[in-house]
Amino acid sequence: MGKALITGASAGLGREFARTLAAEGNDVVLVARNEARLAELAEQLKHEFGVDAQVLAADLSVEADIARVASRLSDDADPVTLLVNNAGFGVGQDFIGGRVEREIEALNVMVRAVLELSHAAANAMVARGRGGILNIASMTSLTAQGTYSAHKAWVSTFTEGLAAELSGSGVHVTVSNPGLIRTEFHERSEVDASQWPDVVFAQPEQIVKESLNALRAGKVIVTPTPLYKAAAAALRIMPRRLVRKVAGPGLSGRDG
Repeated sequence: MGKALITGASAGLGREFARTLAAEGNDVVLVARNEARLAELAEQLKHEFGVDAQVLAADLSVEADIARVASRLSDDADPVTLLVNNAGFGVGQDFIGGRVEREIEALNVMVRAVLELSHAAANAMVARGRGGILNIASMTSLTAQGTYSAHKAWVSTFTEGLAAELSGSGVHVTVSNPGLIRTEFHERSEVDASQWPDVVFAQPEQIVKESLNALRAGKVIVTPTPLYKAAAAALRIMPRRLVRKVAGPGLSGRDG
C-alpha cells in the first residue's frame, strides 16, 4: 500500500477518491480549502479503515498554497506514491462581462496547480523509480464551453505529454475524462442539473474505479462509462463548427 495525495478531497469526486483509496489500505493526504470538512473526513477514514489521514488545507487559486502542497509532494521522508489532481470548479460566468479575477482563480486551480503539483510529484517519483499521477480532466475538453473546456483540454494534452516523457521511468500518468457525475459540482456552479435525464449521470464510485483501474493498467487516457466513450468518439470526428453549435458556451446549462 502507498500514500495518496488528493486535491479537492472535501467533497464530490475527490471525497470518493479518498474513501476508495483508504478502503484499499492506502494512507491519504487530503487537500482542499475547507479544513473543517477535511478534518471530519480524515477522522472517518481513520476510524473506518485504520489508515493515516493527513489534512492539508490549501486554496489552490493562491500561489503560496500551491507551493505548500508542492513541498509536501517533494518530501522524501514521508513520500507520496500517488497524486490525484482532482480540484476544480465551474467558473459560473460568461467570459464577456464576467470578472477576470474569477477566470484567473479557475486558471490557477485547474492549470497552474496541476502543472506545479505534477512537476513536484514527478520529480520525486522518478527519483524513487515508481509512482502515479492521475489528472482529472473532463468530457468538456472536447467541446467549446468556454474557459472551463480550455482548462480541461490543457490538462488532457499536458498529461499525454507527461506520460510520454515519463515512459519507462516507473511513474504512470493517466488523464480521466468523465462526463456528468452525481456530485455537488453543478449546484456550486449554479447549474440546474435537473435539465438532464438521470441516465446521463454516472456515480462517483464508477468514475473513481475506472480511473484508478486505467492508471494501474498503464493507460494514458480513460473516458469512464460506455455512454461517454461513445460521446467522446463522436466529438472527435465531428466538424468543429458543429461542436461549437451543439456544445458551445451558451449550452453549458448554467442558470442565468
